[in-house]
Amino acid sequence: MAANIKYFNEIKMADVPTVGGKNASLGEMYNQLTQQGVRVPDGFATTAEAFWKFLDENSIRRPLQDILSKLDTETYANLGEIGQKARNLILRGSFSSTFSKEITEAYKRLCDNTECAVAVRSSATAEDLPTASFAGQHDTFLNISGEKKLLEAVKKCFASLYTDRAIKYRDDKGFKHNEVALSVGVQQMVRADKGCSGVGFTIEPESGFENVILLSGVWGLGENIVQGAVNPDEFYVFKPTLQMGKNPIIQKKMGDKKLTMIYGKSKDGAATANIHTPKPKQRQFVLSDQEIITLAKWASLIEQHYEKPMDIEWAKDGLTNELFIIQARPETVHQSENKNLHIEYKLKEKGNVITKGNAVGSKIKVGIPTLLKSPKEAKNLTPGHIIVTDTITPDWDPLLKQSGGIITNKGGRTSHAAIVARELGVPAIVGCGNATTNIKDGEPITLSCAQGKTGYVYEEELTFDEKEIDFSNISMPRTEAKMILADPENAFQLSYYPNNGVGLLRMEFIITHSVKIHPMALVKFDELKNAGVIRKIEKMTHGYQNKADYFIDHLSQGIATIAAAFYPKEVIVRLSDFKTNEYANLIGGTGFEPDEENPMLGFRGAARYYSDLYKEGFALECAAIKKVRETMGLDNLKVMVPFCRTLEEGKKVVEIMKENGLKRGKNGLEVYTMIEIPSNVILADEFAKIFDGFSIGSNDLTQLTLGIDRDSEIMGKLFDENDAAAKKMIAMAIDSARQTGTKIGLCGQAPSDFPEFAAFLVEKGIDSISFNPDALLQGIENINKAEVDLKSEALA
Repeated sequence: MAANIKYFNEIKMADVPTVGGKNASLGEMYNQLTQQGVRVPDGFATTAEAFWKFLDENSIRRPLQDILSKLDTETYANLGEIGQKARNLILRGSFSSTFSKEITEAYKRLCDNTECAVAVRSSATAEDLPTASFAGQHDTFLNISGEKKLLEAVKKCFASLYTDRAIKYRDDKGFKHNEVALSVGVQQMVRADKGCSGVGFTIEPESGFENVILLSGVWGLGENIVQGAVNPDEFYVFKPTLQMGKNPIIQKKMGDKKLTMIYGKSKDGAATANIHTPKPKQRQFVLSDQEIITLAKWASLIEQHYEKPMDIEWAKDGLTNELFIIQARPETVHQSENKNLHIEYKLKEKGNVITKGNAVGSKIKVGIPTLLKSPKEAKNLTPGHIIVTDTITPDWDPLLKQSGGIITNKGGRTSHAAIVARELGVPAIVGCGNATTNIKDGEPITLSCAQGKTGYVYEEELTFDEKEIDFSNISMPRTEAKMILADPENAFQLSYYPNNGVGLLRMEFIITHSVKIHPMALVKFDELKNAGVIRKIEKMTHGYQNKADYFIDHLSQGIATIAAAFYPKEVIVRLSDFKTNEYANLIGGTGFEPDEENPMLGFRGAARYYSDLYKEGFALECAAIKKVRETMGLDNLKVMVPFCRTLEEGKKVVEIMKENGLKRGKNGLEVYTMIEIPSNVILADEFAKIFDGFSIGSNDLTQLTLGIDRDSEIMGKLFDENDAAAKKMIAMAIDSARQTGTKIGLCGQAPSDFPEFAAFLVEKGIDSISFNPDALLQGIENINKAEVDLKSEALA
């Protein structure tokens, strides 16, 4: 075969110097992974040698070097002018008759001697290296049909080696311009215009958490997702249970997908065009669960083959309904990270949120917003400026490194803006929807990506702390140190902290922030009378034939995210423990909750689960937990019953859980109860026959021991977990648990606030102590000191 062309079946990863990283990867997958079921469209590539020949045959190699040597590498003020001159030089060149013939013959072979549509992609010989992705630096041309248009597209790809962004990127990364060639990949076009497409990461792109695959998708061609023109659907898949053959989809988030990119009409010569997505398709996920799992399996195979995290592009042909992988490159952001070194950012004050979106990174940035419609409007940007715009395309790349932050209306976690922001280490919030209308140009703002997957923009300068923590310096104590968690958004990042799992997962946060609807309002939807509530629930549950499934899906996804983040360590989820006034605040809740004088001591905890007033709602909680454990395969999840007043009540709850598919002991299911009522302490040995473990809720136990309403401002000063009576109750509970061989822990703030309280628990022989994330490290330090002191006393 001529040195100018190589077919995919001749290409392997060793051919990066010949066909560039992108084409080498396509050839590698086509040859090595198709037999394992991964579909890769066939194609061919022009070689680096062909590129150098083109430059020499047109006598432009030296003129190119002369142009690029005049680049101002201090301010890049003449970058646009230099790039334009370099591209024009390429575009004025001519292909030799030999090269043109080789391209057209390869095209005919690919299309079986017919005229078919192809994708024409640029692949530089220095790209997709471990430290540089070159994502979006060079051009791609879609839906190219016919020999003439193909030759034009190949030349345009050659010219795109000298886009402004590519020149700047090579300069930043230390690549010499005259040592980088461009190969052009010509690939069978997948009819994603009639289907869907998207991207995927084989790690969680914000935290670098390695046990999940993130897939994003839009209707039509994939450029919309890369450019951030629309907010895509997102799917998180858990790798360990994917390998087990379970349904490993732990999260599904529907994007608006307002635009669909299709093939353009031949009249105007445009290869592609954007149309508005019909409303019913906006409200429909682009992939079925089975398709999500298929793509996740392929992504996993690709990662295993390359032995590193990967960034992939996929497409679904709308005519044949076949899925394809159309690109794969190494993920570059988290490759060299020290996972033990963590920089913690924390706001010290509250502010007024003016917009929010997808957080990229975990930093906080205070700066001056500069509203821009295009990169051409930017002048004198500094790290003190935060770019605010509609969307970020590769043309913005040279500017991004000069700014301190990025905020966009459009885009998801896998958009070009997000990818480049991560690579540059610049905090960004993408997909806000209203950033350019809500943020005022020139007035200071605070950009916070430190609160999980949602990023917040505050309208003033807020103070914050920045602290570097080296986890490798922290030794874990014998007494288990666990976390108290509620928000799934923080789970992947928090999993890197030293810990022994999650001692308390508060279900209420997920119900309040994700579900939002009272479970009984979903169970008895047809009986609702309030028209406003009916409309709201109809809108929120669109696409669910059975309203109850909405509750099960949203609750199970929140719980599964936390269970997956800490897998295989145990995660103990507490069944809902709202008070009646809190349940009533949920949408549709007022009609299902009694009005109580003292909700703290009223219809709460275990009493609800077997009551006719709530047991159908409780069945949905059980269904969500069963889905996480059995369908998704996260059997590290354990269940905890709160506020269980009597032995009879405990037996009733265990029985009703069994009726709802959660049988204690089945598939290793352990059921705990909270020790937070004096009756739990007095009869701890009897409760131990009903439950597998105890968790002391020190707040409620102190409240009920001292007879103090912990919500009372007047009595608040008397509320003290260090009170002798409260501590005696705790000591009795631990002693009883030790005698019956029952696991026992404590969830609360006191062991981190008061070293002497931690020492008291360690001395009594408690098995575990659970802390809020911001108190965990101090808590570990207190436990370690207590254990050292106890050992010293024993030796004395």
